[in-house]
Amino acid sequence: MHSRTLLTQVLTVNALLVGVTAFVAAAVARDRFDDAASAEGLLLLVLCVFCAILLNSLVLRRRLAPMDQLVAVIDAADLSGRPGKLTRAAVPRRASQEVHRLTVRFNSMLTRLEDERRQAGSAVLRAQEQERHRLAQDLHDEVNQALTGILLRLEATIGDAPQDLRAELRETKALANRAMEELLALARQLRPTALDDHGLVAALASQVTDFGDRTAIQARFTRHGDVPELSDEQQLVIYRVTQESLSNVAQHAEARHVDVELSFVGGTVLRVCDDGRGFRPSYAPSGAVQGRPGGLGLSGMRERALLVGGDFSVLSRRGGGTTVELTL
Repeated sequence: MHSRTLLTQVLTVNALLVGVTAFVAAAVARDRFDDAASAEGLLLLVLCVFCAILLNSLVLRRRLAPMDQLVAVIDAADLSGRPGKLTRAAVPRRASQEVHRLTVRFNSMLTRLEDERRQAGSAVLRAQEQERHRLAQDLHDEVNQALTGILLRLEATIGDAPQDLRAELRETKALANRAMEELLALARQLRPTALDDHGLVAALASQVTDFGDRTAIQARFTRHGDVPELSDEQQLVIYRVTQESLSNVAQHAEARHVDVELSFVGGTVLRVCDDGRGFRPSYAPSGAVQGRPGGLGLSGMRERALLVGGDFSVLSRRGGGTTVELTL
């Protein structure tokens, strides 16, 4: 009985009760009436039992239908989708009080879970940015100062060193200078100071230019429309999605050109398009693109987009390049 539906269980019990009642009534009627009357009465009794069970089935099916609808909505619920876009269960008309209360509680639970997920995700992103800021500051203040001290000591040592050691010391100094430049570039990636100092458009333009200089990939940045009022979180999401997209291009795409387009015409849309080898995206049950096996870049970008109420999509095919699009 545990594996059967509630409708089947209730209908079975009711059918058994009606059948037992009919059997007792038939036995009593056989003792009081002659054979002909008993046969007619038994036939009428069987017909009444059949009608009672049929009516009972129709009524139960109608009354339990709202519960089936609620189960279907529960099965379709997916918290990985865009916050605020989950399908709520509609309260059926003429539903029982129990079904009505269950529907209301389920909708309240969805709202609470969405709020908790949004708050938890925002807290995680804030913690990530704070940790990046701390690491960037430590790299700039401590490691950079140590490298600066090494460079000054090398410069002083070169003047007093024998002639045959000066070339080696100058090479060591060049390596230290290169390490300092890479350190400063890493610190800028960890904490986009240009975003705070010069604004979103200038920060993206600088990021794309630095990417082209660093990777020898022809990178172009274009902007359309006037910049609207964007929150700090939205600007940071646009910057991080661009950063991660360019990183994927450098590591996986084998591209020669990449275009970064930021449009404010009719909305805020970021597109990062490359002419690389592309890939065949895989999709989660929710419909979200998962990207390459084992990678977290695409899922991280999608999560950032969802937390600021945006949409994230990836269009790619083998040999046809990749387009990453963020819409706010």
